[in-house]
Amino acid sequence: MRALYMGRFQPYHLGHHEVIKQIASEADEVIICIGSAQRSHELENPFTAGERYLMISKSLREEGISNFYIVPILDVNWNAVWVSHVESLIPPVDVVFTNNPLIGRLFKERSYEVRTPLLFNRKEYSGSEIRRRMLNNENWGVLVSKAVVEVVKEIEGIRRMNSLRRTDT
Repeated sequence: MRALYMGRFQPYHLGHHEVIKQIASEADEVIICIGSAQRSHELENPFTAGERYLMISKSLREEGISNFYIVPILDVNWNAVWVSHVESLIPPVDVVFTNNPLIGRLFKERSYEVRTPLLFNRKEYSGSEIRRRMLNNENWGVLVSKAVVEVVKEIEGIRRMNSLRRTDT
């Protein structure tokens, strides 16, 4: 079975990690799509697709997980063609894992099996919470893998975010 899992991963956190570990234990291969791949250098989307790719791949490899492929997906902003757009960029998949109602609906309308993965500590394991902690100099590292902490330090991600929140007023 080949499975699909999508997310923005801004940043990749332990909630994502637990879901992908669960999927990888059930599937022969996991296709991980980095959504909104063109978005970066914004407070809500501070990391580039390449940086998110590093966060995911390093985190999974640290766990000994190797049955995955990562594919960046640009937004097309047209729901009627979005699944076709994704299909054009990935190998065929048997099942789609998502907690996003819109993504689930769009794939179901194209006759895909859609499963809802378990959520892990959703209150803390959220990109919004992690970005908030980063900006407020709070302990965010406990919500992500060691690999993500290393990538954020390497790219000076918190410095970038602090720069992005400044205004010209």
